[in-house]
Amino acid sequence: MLDLVAKKLFLTKGVGIADDKLTSFEFALRQAGIAGTNIVLISSIFPPNAKLIPRKDGLKLIKPGQILFTIYSRNQTNETNRLISASVGIAQPKDRSKYGYLSEYDTFGKNERESGDYAEDIAAQMLASSLGIPFDIDKSWDEKRQQWTISGAKKAKNYLLWIFLLIGVIIGVVFVLEKRGRRI
Repeated sequence: MLDLVAKKLFLTKGVGIADDKLTSFEFALRQAGIAGTNIVLISSIFPPNAKLIPRKDGLKLIKPGQILFTIYSRNQTNETNRLISASVGIAQPKDRSKYGYLSEYDTFGKNERESGDYAEDIAAQMLASSLGIPFDIDKSWDEKRQQWTISGAKKAKNYLLWIFLLIGVIIGVVFVLEKRGRRI
C-alpha cells in the first residue's frame, strides 16, 4: 500500500525574470531549488504530525525527475512598474495530531508584508472555522494564531521582461510500497 501522508514539509520561493513567460517560470523554479522535478499541485492541508523543516534540509531530499507534491502561489507580469506578490500562509492546531491549513494568495499592488499577512489570515480563518473557534480578523497577530508565512513581492522594471514569482510549500512524502505483506 502506498502511504501518501507527508512527514516533512519545507518552504521555498523563487523569482524568475526572462524575455518570455515560460523561461521566467523555469528561472523561478531554479531559484526555488525545485527545477528538474515533476510538480504536482495538491490541496491545502498541513498533514497531522508532519514537520516543517528548514529549506536547506528539504532541498537535500529532492532528486531529479522526482514527483514533487506542492502547494504554491504564483504570480507573473510583463507590465512596467506592476507590483506583484504571492504568499503561502500556514496555520497549525496546538494538537499536532490534527491537520492544519495552508493558504495560497496572489495579488497585484500589495507588498510582501501585506500579501503575507493576508495569507496568514486566510489560513488561520480556515483552521479556526474547522475547530469551531470564533475568528476575528481585526485582532492582533498574537491574539489570533501562531503560524508561519512565506511571501514575496517584485516590481516589474522593464515591460519587455516577464517576472514570475513562485512561493511554495513542498510536501515531502515517504513512499512505502508493500508486496505480499513485505515492504519493498
